Amino acid sequence: MNYNAGFHLLLALFIPCSVLCLAMTVKNLNSDQFALLEFKDHIAGPQNVLANNWTASTSVCNWIGVTCGILHKRVIALNLTSMNLRGTIPPHLGNLSLLLSLDLSSNHFYGYLPKELGQLHRLRILRLSYNRLNGEIPSWLGNLQRVRTLKMKNNNFTGTIPETLVNMSNLEILNLELNQLSGQVPSSIFKISSLKSISLTSNSLSGSLPNDMCQHLPKLEELYLSWNELSGNIPFGMGKCSNLKSLSLSYNQFMGIIPRSIGNLTQLQKLYLGFNNLEGQIPEEIGNLLGLELLSIKEIKGLTGQIPTSIFNISSLKIIDLSNTGISGQIPSSIFNSTMVEVIALYGNKLEGNLPPITNAPKPEILLLWRNKLSGNIPNSISNASMLKELDLAHNLFSGPIPKTLGNLRHLEWFRIKNNNLITGSSTDHEWSFLSSLTNCRNLSTIDVSGNPLSGVLPTYIGNLSKSLQYFYASNCELQGIIPMEIGNLTNLLLLQLRHNKLSGFIPASIGGLRNLQGLDLSSNKLGGPISESFCDLERLYEMYLGLNKLHGSIPSCLGNITSLGYLYLDSNKLSSTIPSTLWNLQDILKIDLSSNHLHNSHAIDVGNLRSLLKLNLSRNLLTRDILSTFGGLITLVSLDLSNNILHGHIPESFDGLISLEFLDLCNNNLSGVIPKSLEKLLYLKYFNVSFNRLEGEIPSEGCFSNFSSTSFIKNYALCGPPRLLVPPCKNDIHKNSQMIILHAFRYGLPTIGIVVVLIVLTIMYRRCQRRSTALPIKDDLLSLKTPRRISHAELSRATNGFEESNMLGSGSFGYVYKGRLSDRMEVAIKVFNLQTEGAFRSFDIECDAMRNIVHRNIVKVITCCSSLDFKALVLDYMSNGNLEKWLHSENCFLDIIQRVDIMINVAVGIEHLHNGHPTPIFIVT
Repeated sequence: MNYNAGFHLLLALFIPCSVLCLAMTVKNLNSDQFALLEFKDHIAGPQNVLANNWTASTSVCNWIGVTCGILHKRVIALNLTSMNLRGTIPPHLGNLSLLLSLDLSSNHFYGYLPKELGQLHRLRILRLSYNRLNGEIPSWLGNLQRVRTLKMKNNNFTGTIPETLVNMSNLEILNLELNQLSGQVPSSIFKISSLKSISLTSNSLSGSLPNDMCQHLPKLEELYLSWNELSGNIPFGMGKCSNLKSLSLSYNQFMGIIPRSIGNLTQLQKLYLGFNNLEGQIPEEIGNLLGLELLSIKEIKGLTGQIPTSIFNISSLKIIDLSNTGISGQIPSSIFNSTMVEVIALYGNKLEGNLPPITNAPKPEILLLWRNKLSGNIPNSISNASMLKELDLAHNLFSGPIPKTLGNLRHLEWFRIKNNNLITGSSTDHEWSFLSSLTNCRNLSTIDVSGNPLSGVLPTYIGNLSKSLQYFYASNCELQGIIPMEIGNLTNLLLLQLRHNKLSGFIPASIGGLRNLQGLDLSSNKLGGPISESFCDLERLYEMYLGLNKLHGSIPSCLGNITSLGYLYLDSNKLSSTIPSTLWNLQDILKIDLSSNHLHNSHAIDVGNLRSLLKLNLSRNLLTRDILSTFGGLITLVSLDLSNNILHGHIPESFDGLISLEFLDLCNNNLSGVIPKSLEKLLYLKYFNVSFNRLEGEIPSEGCFSNFSSTSFIKNYALCGPPRLLVPPCKNDIHKNSQMIILHAFRYGLPTIGIVVVLIVLTIMYRRCQRRSTALPIKDDLLSLKTPRRISHAELSRATNGFEESNMLGSGSFGYVYKGRLSDRMEVAIKVFNLQTEGAFRSFDIECDAMRNIVHRNIVKVITCCSSLDFKALVLDYMSNGNLEKWLHSENCFLDIIQRVDIMINVAVGIEHLHNGHPTPIFIVT
């Protein structure tokens, strides 16, 4: 009876409690639902996943990304990683009071972290990486004392790391890398004894690390502090982090020596110390790290000494990178002892001696030894490294033959031996036989043998190389012979470079079949023939360098269809066509050099479409016509050279639009008019040359013109300016000072001068009449014309040093005049006709016919002529006193009034003889 009464009493108490608990659970669950619905309202997703799934009609425990507890059905985990969500994190998440894990990583959340998240006292995991969150890392994170994992990498957090993180006494993983944090690393972090991993890479943290940093970190396994601004010494106490497996301190400003205590980190597997200001030697104690797999101590110029041999006794070592450190000595013979090593990078040091033989190296894939002082032969045993993919021995002193066993490296992808003293083999081996062995390397993508005295010729089996070959460099190798047409078999080639050799013959049309080619450099050879139109099929070509050869003929107009072209160099050849107008449609081209050819133009050159052009060199050609104003639209142009042509007209005012111009050369043309004052606006102009033209007027003096010297303006028609430019002062400068002088001269001096001039003229005319009555001594001249001297093109070339520019006296409508010295030391003037100019042939014939029998003391005597199909020239007496322009306009020469009148009469007498003193009257048209 008592038992039943007790049972009923307990039942009476249990039922109300159960009802109350159930009601509280429903209420709390509704609270979780409300918090998540508020969260949903703050974000957006591209596919509205949450909008369609998170609805009040379904249980919150069934929503995507939500996990509930088994017993109380409350939300304990929210995982929305990588859902491409965008928005802010609302404070309502702080009401998920039983939340254990919050993962919002890899989305597009932005803004500050709400302080309400500090109420999640049960939280164990907080992952917010790969978002756009900003502001400072909040100090309230210290309230989350149960958090074990805190990952907020790759955001936009700024400011310092809060000291309050020390309160997160259960923290095991701290990852704040790839933010914008600054200041010192709080020493309190190194007192969280539970920490296993600290990642602060890629911030702007500064200051030094405490020497006792490992005193309270017995569990630390990973320490990543790279890519900061940390300084001071590497703590000697680092060796007390006895469980450390990964240590990364690279890309900082640490100084001093590498502490020997690092050798105590016997569990270490990865060590990064590169890109610091360390000095001294690499400690031998690193050899104690028997579990080390990766050693990277690169880009430290202050290191000295040799490579510790103990390093190569670490059997687990896979990657060794000691590049660009300044270490010297020989490569230890034990370098290939480790059967696990895959990467050896020792480039950019002072290593010398021979490369040790490779006897037991089954796994090396990358061997980088370039830019050292290694010498001797490349050992044939290199082929024992059968898994090798990259072999780079460039910039050393290796000599002897290139091993023919390279073909055993069947996995080879990168082969570079440039700038050594290697040869192909025996003196009778004229072909590159080592290429034959490389045909077995079917994965080969790069071959670079430039800068070796290989000599010989390219073999036809170059076409048998790997179809995967993309880059072939063989510059400055003393190559001879022709380029074999089989090179067109390398259909995947991206770059072909054979410059600075002695290649001859035609460029094979098969190169046009290399449809993937982006760079072609055959410059500085002896290649001849025309430019093949097959080149126009190279639709992806970006660079074409064919300069300094012997190419002739025309420039194919279809080159203008290669819209990808960025660099076109055809300079220093013998091209003689008109410049195709299609070239000026290459809107994205950066540099064009067609200089030192025989190119001409049928219309004025219009470059207005070249919106990206940086350099244009058309100098030393036969270009005529005006310079169009469209040049002024080239706002990116840095260098413009139109010198040594036959351009005429004015310098366009629009040149002031060349706002990036640094170099402008217009010398040796027939330009006239004034130098536009607007050119003073060209702020970056450093070189300017308009010498040897017909310019006149005032030379601008402001802006960049204040830096130019007289050599920029010599030999013009009537330029004026300041005395430092060696030109006469401008009239407007001296006008005010000379007004009174001129007035007095007219008032008192003019009558007197008039009388004197009349008397002088009468005296000279009287003397002239007396001279004309006397027979002219022309017997010898007539005799010489009846038996003209024979002279060849070769002798004229020798007389002018190959028609060198320094011997040029001037230019005219149909050619140039040079000073020459014949084999008998006679000085002559040689007028060379430009046969590309319309009317040149007719002008030569007329001058020969008209001048052959004219003998007069006031007319230059024709000594002889030289005529062939492609060269025509007249040989004249050389006037040693120079031309009349020099005597009339130069400050260094002076003619008095009597001499000037005498010159005028001599000119008049000469013209009168041409008109009236010859059976066929000759008229001079100017």
